[in-house]
Amino acid sequence: MSNLLTLSDAIRTHLHQGDCVALEGFTHLIPFAAGHEIIRQEKRDLTLVRMTPDVIFDQMIGMGCAKRLVFSWGGNPGVGSLHRLRDAVEKHFPHPIEIDERSHAAMTVSYTAAAAGLPFGVMRGFLGSDLAQYNPNIKFIDCPFTGERLAAVPAIRPDVAIIHAQRADRAGNVHLWGIVGVQKEIALAARKVIVTVEEIVDDLDAPANACVLPAWVVTAVCHVPGGAAPSYAHGYYDRDNSFYQAWDEVSRDRENFQRWMRENVMDTVPVKGGA
Repeated sequence: MSNLLTLSDAIRTHLHQGDCVALEGFTHLIPFAAGHEIIRQEKRDLTLVRMTPDVIFDQMIGMGCAKRLVFSWGGNPGVGSLHRLRDAVEKHFPHPIEIDERSHAAMTVSYTAAAAGLPFGVMRGFLGSDLAQYNPNIKFIDCPFTGERLAAVPAIRPDVAIIHAQRADRAGNVHLWGIVGVQKEIALAARKVIVTVEEIVDDLDAPANACVLPAWVVTAVCHVPGGAAPSYAHGYYDRDNSFYQAWDEVSRDRENFQRWMRENVMDTVPVKGGA
């Protein structure tokens, strides 16, 4: 497999300071291990993009990786706020962060537009919402065919898209299943794609109409078992709900947060990966 790399090499080679980086995964297959490697390599000034950013984005923001966040709804799912995100927005710690808040539908439309090579996407929505008053990236246009008033949002074309999947074959094709969010769309929208997987197999044995990313879309495949934990990977392991509950207390205090990150991310041995 020509695109098989260790996770550390993939991040070092393909993700640069100041990049626009999308890390997607909806409920499960959230690329925690890749986010931790970005933190360890001290990538800075990143524009972080995600529909429903949760704990991994809280960690990246709190460790100073992000200068800008493009998102729809950010929180600790089932628990409450992202305290490191709130600290950055409200008190500029560890430094100020710009926010570009959209809706779930708008994020999907933005990715899909980029995947199709279009400069913007069109949707029904935002009419009657105050959000357009605060986000200059939400515009309104009239349909040239019906005259209907529609919302328009700019395409999101990340420099790097990162996802986690269940498996890849030795040719570099990737197969993911379960609750699939917008992983396919960002892979097609991004300039480079890094995929961490639970296992490398000889044959994907994917059923008809399965979600398969062909090797020519993927820049790097990294063998990272457990790469989505503490979220879950359907068919491999369950979600660690106790972690999300504990994170609320860990992340409230700056010193506690930094100590936890040193002990559990910065001072740990990164996953090597391999065939």
